Order: sequence, then C-alpha cells, then structure tokens
Amino acid sequence: MYEPHHAPLLSRAQFLARYVRHLGVGMGMILVSLWIGMAGYEHYEALPWRDAFLNAAMLLGGMGPVDPIRTESGKIFAGLYALYAGLLVLAVAGLLVAPIAHRLLHRFHLPDQ
Repeated sequence: MYEPHHAPLLSRAQFLARYVRHLGVGMGMILVSLWIGMAGYEHYEALPWRDAFLNAAMLLGGMGPVDPIRTESGKIFAGLYALYAGLLVLAVAGLLVAPIAHRLLHRFHLPDQ
C-alpha cells in the first residue's frame, strides 16, 4: 500500500488521494459501528431508533450512554459495545495518522539530491 523507502515521494495530489481513501475507510468503519450500536440498543433495550442513535453515538464519541440500561442482556451489549467503541477510536485514529507519519518518515529517509 505504501511506497518502499527507495521509491520517490508521492506527489501532493497522490498523497491527498491516499489520505481521502483512508478517511473514507475510517468513516465507513464509524458508520458501520454506529449501525451496529443502534441495532443492539433497539434489540436489547427496545429503544426507538432516535434514542438508539443517541446512545450509540455517545458511546462512539467517548461520552457514555444517555438512557439507563434496564435489561441484563442490554448491560452485556452496552459493556461490549463500549469496549469495542474505545478500540475503534484508536483504530480510526491510527488509520488517519498512518499516511502522514509514513510521508514524514519517507521524506526523512530520502537521499539528498
């Protein structure tokens, strides 16, 4: 996916295209995760979709659920979803930082011309 150290640095347009692809994958991961959270809250807590969206979005954003969890299965789901959401934030952050870090490191290792 990334060019090897002996290859020339990508042009700015190619780099931006790469970054937009990474951004798209990250947004896709967030949207799929939001859908999973909404489906779980609707199923386990019988929340309407607007409340399910709010709870899932708040967990993905690191704030925590808004509605109290009433069912045992809902508590298990909310706990697992919270753990997943925390890991997802780290994964998406890494996905967005990786192209920038690679470009900087690649630039440092280019031979002087």
